[in-house]
Amino acid sequence: MALSRRRLQLALVSALLAACAGSSLAQSAWPTKQIRMVIPYPPGGPTDILGRIVAQQLSVNLGQPVVVENKPGASGMIGADQVAKAPPDGYTLLVNASIHVINPSLYKKPAYDAIRDFIPVSLIADVPLVLVAAPSLGLTSVADVIAAAKARPINFASSGNAAAPHLAGEAFKIATGVSMQHVPYKGSGPALTDVIGGQTELMFDSMPSSIGHIRGGKLRAIAVTTAKRTSALPEVPTIAEAGFPGFDISTWYGVWAPAGTPMDVVARVSGEIAKIVRMPQVRERLVGLGATPVGNTPAEFAAYNLSELVKWGKIVKASGATVD
Repeated sequence: MALSRRRLQLALVSALLAACAGSSLAQSAWPTKQIRMVIPYPPGGPTDILGRIVAQQLSVNLGQPVVVENKPGASGMIGADQVAKAPPDGYTLLVNASIHVINPSLYKKPAYDAIRDFIPVSLIADVPLVLVAAPSLGLTSVADVIAAAKARPINFASSGNAAAPHLAGEAFKIATGVSMQHVPYKGSGPALTDVIGGQTELMFDSMPSSIGHIRGGKLRAIAVTTAKRTSALPEVPTIAEAGFPGFDISTWYGVWAPAGTPMDVVARVSGEIAKIVRMPQVRERLVGLGATPVGNTPAEFAAYNLSELVKWGKIVKASGATVD
């Protein structure tokens, strides 16, 4: 990793201090106009699904429109770069997945710094990944997948290079000793379309975007990647249960603001997100999608950003994943 943990901590503290210094610029009446929420993936993926749930209720709570803008491309970096360069006034927010802190381990010269150029606002939810395939393939278990991969060339889709679904596939290859070809897409939506259609064989997907297809019979859920089964699909076993103890990978989704955004605005948005994910109807919807609602403070989410940056950096290095 380009930065040591100590330097990352200093960078994050500097960013938070800069945001605090700018808090005097915030007006007590904020918000007074439309808020733009950038989602750096196409519609239909898990980031889009969770982001829109939050945006809809945030608009109600704040009394101003919260408009979602999908800006896909470059493993989420196109949309994130737009937010990093947006005016730090609280009217532009980023909803992204854990890829936000994975990219720094893969790109030597990104257009922005994932730590210094953003203020962490809140973690929305933690989500299991699920290994899925089209029912027509006849794969019903991890043992079936391993046997197929040993018998012939097999491929797996992901929402993009080095996102958690890609790294889950790489971790699966290491754990099982099989060979599979990675096929990256620009988001979960396009990837799932090809898996359902049989153009790509397997996918490790974040549950919110695949669970509807699973329940509708278009996809077969083979296993989940977390240590324990999920209540959303209790009948689906874990990869660990299939004979690979210790296999435990999930992804998460959060909200960021541009560095320099007034901290009273950041705190306001963070507090509203915490309220939203704890609302019974929202919590029920998130849990039904396989997500575990979180909602935390900017300081808590900032610390989590750093710990996850280190964790995923180790996973990237161990997997040998590269940017295609």
